[in-house]
Amino acid sequence: MVGSFRDLTVYKKAFAWAMEIFDITKSFPKEKRYELTDQIRRSSRAVCRAIGEGYRKRQYPKHFSSKMSDADMENTESQVSLDFPLNVNTSLMVNTTIYYLSLKRLVAY
Repeated sequence: MVGSFRDLTVYKKAFAWAMEIFDITKSFPKEKRYELTDQIRRSSRAVCRAIGEGYRKRQYPKHFSSKMSDADMENTESQVSLDFPLNVNTSLMVNTTIYYLSLKRLVAY
């Protein structure tokens, strides 16, 4: 039985993904770090927040559904945001392709 939202597989995957995004974005070029990383980091953390908020209000189906929709929206935003840095700099693309592909696999679940 699940005792907390932190016990949910989806939360664990979202949290691992947000932490991996944080690590990946540390390698972005310094001159592009803010503009490329800020939104990616915020949206990836927002997935975790929406899952936690939805779990707390799971007895209200409409609220729960709304929060899960928010989590899906933030997840998509993170995916799209990762597309940009990979196309800005080819050396960055080479360094992060493996991470990016592993993130895409996590998102597919």
